[in-house]
Amino acid sequence: MSTITEIANRLASLCNELKFVEAYTELYADNAVSIDPVNKNEPITGLTSLIEYENRFLANAEIHSVNVSEPIFAGSYFSLVFSMHFTAKGQGTKTVEEICVYKVEMGKIVSQQFFIG
Repeated sequence: MSTITEIANRLASLCNELKFVEAYTELYADNAVSIDPVNKNEPITGLTSLIEYENRFLANAEIHSVNVSEPIFAGSYFSLVFSMHFTAKGQGTKTVEEICVYKVEMGKIVSQQFFIG
């Protein structure tokens, strides 16, 4: 079983390498939930749905750079500051910065919530 520190560091590493789907597959629980303001804060539930949502984003974006901070921990939660520079089809180039909060239970990420700055 992975510790919260190992999970947080692995997530940051995979994201910095643009391996987003691999991060979901490796680190998330089957029943994980995501709350994202881009999705009007309506929860997306289940690993399969999270991967589908990510694949739709990746199919419509050209990522230029990603920068993920060192994690901050509190109990079963950790957070990362995530910055991405990308071009979205039909929307132009954007830079998004967000605080990402994750909850870990039994060695897997069970929830994530994003706060876009």
